[in-house]
Amino acid sequence: MPVKKFKPTSPGRRFQSVLDHSDITQSTPEKRLLRPSTRSSGRNNYGRMTVRRRGGGHKRRYRVVDFKRDKVGVPGEIEAIQYDPNRTARLALVKYADGDRRYILAPWRLPVGAKVAAGPQADIRPGNTLPLSAVPLGSILHNIELRPGGGGKLARSAGAQAQLMAKEGTYGHIKLPSGEMRLILLACRATLGQVGNLDHENISLGKAGRSRRLGRRPKVRGVVMNPVDHPMGGGEGKSSGGRHPCTPWGKPTKGYKTRRKKPSDRYILRRRKKRKEG
Repeated sequence: MPVKKFKPTSPGRRFQSVLDHSDITQSTPEKRLLRPSTRSSGRNNYGRMTVRRRGGGHKRRYRVVDFKRDKVGVPGEIEAIQYDPNRTARLALVKYADGDRRYILAPWRLPVGAKVAAGPQADIRPGNTLPLSAVPLGSILHNIELRPGGGGKLARSAGAQAQLMAKEGTYGHIKLPSGEMRLILLACRATLGQVGNLDHENISLGKAGRSRRLGRRPKVRGVVMNPVDHPMGGGEGKSSGGRHPCTPWGKPTKGYKTRRKKPSDRYILRRRKKRKEG
């Protein structure tokens, strides 16, 4: 899917690029699979802002995506490739043999009319979902479960792919898109292939307005604020803050470790970031 660029008729157009959407075959979503979507704009249930720089944006309706792929033994056919405003990946509308229709993440190079299936006996083809125990070593995967039957949680964004590196006992060694190596039960299911819409990473928004339509508000640096608003604010002239980078509440940032110890840490064989020695 090519990236479309524009002539620099304005500062916003100069570096702007968009996808030509040639891969989308149907523009109208499946009405039965739509749900209303409310926006929190970064507020919690008390109405207090817990995530900054979110708000506004275009209205969206949620598409119900089948991350569990629990239609075991029922063959399906890709009916259409559609746009989803809630994620970077495309959605594939699957019509199953029993008449049911569901959305799945559209794998790369899976055309309309292709057959998909789920279960231990499914063929080793992109779009099919199998337990890790039935997947050959070295296979490219996406939409990987963390718990059997819990639905896919890992490698779901545009262009994401993981790889099954080894099998040891009841666990498989999965190399995730971040570079992290993780143990996952072989009873967990995963979908073969890479997530489509690979050119998403090559898009340049070009102007602030496109960010605002995505619900992203402006980010203001702490050093340009007043001391009442940020610990790094104030100072005569242009100041660099005079201290190590921190949050508005004084907590160190830019490399400061905030991850707490979790029971799942023992399943991480290699972290996505190398630890500094010494």
